[in-house]
Amino acid sequence: MTILLLTVLLLAEAAFLIAEFSGMAEKREWSKKRLLVDLAELAAFGIMLLLPGIDLNFRFTGLFVLLLLRLIIAGIGCLIGRKSGKQKTKAGKVMSLLVSVMLFVFALTPAFLFKSYKGRPLTGQYTPVTCTAILTDASRAETFEQDGSLREVPVHLFYPAEAEDIADHSLPLVIFSHGAFGWYQSNLSAYQELASNGYVVASIEHPYHSLFTHDTTGKLITADPQFLQDVMTISNGEYTDTEQEEVYRKQCEWIELRIADMDLAVDTLKAAADMQDFSAWTFTEGDAAQFETAARLINTGKIGLMGHSLGGATAVTVGRRADIAAVIDIDGTMIGEQTDFVDGKYVINEEPYTTPLLEIKNESTYFEALEVAKTDYVYANAVVLAHATQAQQTYFAGAEHMNYTDLPLISPFFAKQLGTGEIDPEQCTDTLNKLILDFYNCYLKEQGVFSAQEHY
Repeated sequence: MTILLLTVLLLAEAAFLIAEFSGMAEKREWSKKRLLVDLAELAAFGIMLLLPGIDLNFRFTGLFVLLLLRLIIAGIGCLIGRKSGKQKTKAGKVMSLLVSVMLFVFALTPAFLFKSYKGRPLTGQYTPVTCTAILTDASRAETFEQDGSLREVPVHLFYPAEAEDIADHSLPLVIFSHGAFGWYQSNLSAYQELASNGYVVASIEHPYHSLFTHDTTGKLITADPQFLQDVMTISNGEYTDTEQEEVYRKQCEWIELRIADMDLAVDTLKAAADMQDFSAWTFTEGDAAQFETAARLINTGKIGLMGHSLGGATAVTVGRRADIAAVIDIDGTMIGEQTDFVDGKYVINEEPYTTPLLEIKNESTYFEALEVAKTDYVYANAVVLAHATQAQQTYFAGAEHMNYTDLPLISPFFAKQLGTGEIDPEQCTDTLNKLILDFYNCYLKEQGVFSAQEHY
């Protein structure tokens, strides 16, 4: 539909120019005819809003503003032209067409880069709603700032809208941690699916690790450039064997920050649910009542953790807490289980992992791990699974790292740049969400027996 809309606009511009040069146009000033064409283009856009795939969200807002501004400017130009009696030159008309083409393409760039994504079909009986608050950790200074400010952690809750029909403290809580330079909506469809089936989901953000977020003052916080560079360098293997200890130190910094963020979220959500203690929270207008409603539903005896990539690693280590009942690691290397780096090798925590654990790998990583197991390389995930009492692992055929987020459904272009496989994005997302739901239903709701296939 985006291509059709662009085609209509370009044809209108081309037809206008051809009519001007062929003498088919009415003998009126160019400015008057420009006004009519701009009005027709805005009207065409309005008509096409009735078609699926075109709306007034951010993908098409720029085009709407552009068409409206062009109409206003054409109207002003018509009045000025009427007074001056000047005609536009042929070169000016051609330049006007070229400028129009560039402006249309630029305004429609978001529509080409992003899809109209409204989530996936839900299987539960409830309607998910969301609210947001920001946690302030009074015990930690913000290390990415030099002004003495405290660490802040935004928390986004997803829960059933039918809260009045649900008994207090009856719903399990699942806390999600996004990947490096991800954001809180990276697995939005999974949160909504869980909420529709009677869960409260808390998606936490890690400021300066997330693509962007906001602090309590409303200030925009973007990902730290040095963090981004380090992640990309390490992910691409752009380091020598002698630099591996430096890699370990950097990873320790990342995971320690995130573990503290997730621990804070667990502790304060438990306090909010059990004691209605919201002293550490900052609410935006209207969210306080919703947040209190959601907290009232939480059963703090049934808490699950999950995360994607670096967020999965965070969930695994925090999952050793006695008050965590189930953990899902979505394609994350368990760097939080690396306790040291000695003689060129990682030292991995070998304490038994007693929390039920599900590890979901991408296909290439799964088979790479099998080959690594034949060498003397110490792989954290393999060690943790070997010492786990209730752990299962699986992979999705044809899936790569970003297939385990909603990004391929939101922006296939950006997802491909970051790493996607041949698997159908909708099929992958729906299968992943069902797997997540089945796992938590078993270990948080005690419904049925969970058994993951070798692959999906």
